[in-house]
Amino acid sequence: MERETAETDSARVPFVTVLASAAGLWLCYFLLTTARGDLLDLGFEQAILWRRTLACLAGVVITLGLWLVLRLFDETALWVKITAALLLSLPVSLAIAQANRLIFADMEEQVFGRVAQQRGFEVRRSPGGDLLVDIPGAALPAVSRPQPAAAGTVTIRAEQWLGKGSDQLVELLFSRYFMMLAWCALYLALQTGEKARAAERREGEYRRAAKAAELRSLRYQVNPHFLFNTLNSLSALVLTGRTNAAEKMIQMISTFYRRSLAEDPTSDVPLRAEFALQQLYLDIEAVRFPQRLRAEFELPPELEEARVPGMILQPLVENSVKHAVAPSSRQVTITVSARVEYGRLVIGVADNGGGTRSEAPESGFGIGLANVRERLEARFGAEATVVTGAVPGGYATQLRLPLIMQER
Repeated sequence: MERETAETDSARVPFVTVLASAAGLWLCYFLLTTARGDLLDLGFEQAILWRRTLACLAGVVITLGLWLVLRLFDETALWVKITAALLLSLPVSLAIAQANRLIFADMEEQVFGRVAQQRGFEVRRSPGGDLLVDIPGAALPAVSRPQPAAAGTVTIRAEQWLGKGSDQLVELLFSRYFMMLAWCALYLALQTGEKARAAERREGEYRRAAKAAELRSLRYQVNPHFLFNTLNSLSALVLTGRTNAAEKMIQMISTFYRRSLAEDPTSDVPLRAEFALQQLYLDIEAVRFPQRLRAEFELPPELEEARVPGMILQPLVENSVKHAVAPSSRQVTITVSARVEYGRLVIGVADNGGGTRSEAPESGFGIGLANVRERLEARFGAEATVVTGAVPGGYATQLRLPLIMQER
């Protein structure tokens, strides 16, 4: 239940984005109306400017109020959201239009008088509150001529002026209604984008979780196999009475597992740590094969901090012990090396104990090699390759993977 709630919250449009969209809408309106006023040259620039600013701020606040209600429909069907936007925008637009009307109420007569003066008229008020427009030497069209108070004077009665204000309110209502519908469309688009990003995040989390589970499973396959072999070796030492060697092996096994299990099985480790772990493993095996096992490690200092999957070399080194050292009656050298070729990290595990080896599962060699391939594929995809085969006098396996250096 908590998981579902978290996913729902993550799909909501952040308040900062909503605020920016509302502020951006009203800023555009402010700039356009200001440019229009400059073109018409209505005058009263300062008085109109601060009123227009106040009207836009009121518009932002009322738009945020619309958002608070509209967000209640975030998890509903699209047609429900559209219906809610169409219905809720109407009272919101009425509130914005009324606020605009109140803010500019004392300016209407002044603007009217300014326009009349630009056309050569003079506007004044009668004692009864009517507007008197003096039109020198002009006559109005018969269809729009009000009752003249005197020759060349037109009277606009108070009730006519109030009716004109109501018409302006209706006109404002419709213009603001379409503005709110445009903002609602923007909000729905933002919400759709946010849901798409939330779905992508969840998909990425699922992919990472599946990948981590795969890496963890493959990594844990290594430990039991190694433990089985070392316990057999330890048993052999005890049965043959080599108690000192057995005690030494127990101590090294303990150190080996403490180091190998301390790391997150899905994380990468420095190459120097991986080489040190394999050195410890070969030291353990050297107790069993003191005369037949020799190890060489070639790690350039500049590659010590390169990142590799933990215990990625363990199956390869173990294969060399099992298939080269154990069956041989002579000394076998296992060489673990690292170098850079064409910007890629190349790690090699080679031995001089013999040539061909079967990758059939029953041989044991193929199981370890398959584990390495699967882990590299899970970690790097097609960017990592494994090349294995006989070389003159022995056998070698090379891992080619991206060179990733540890950040300091």
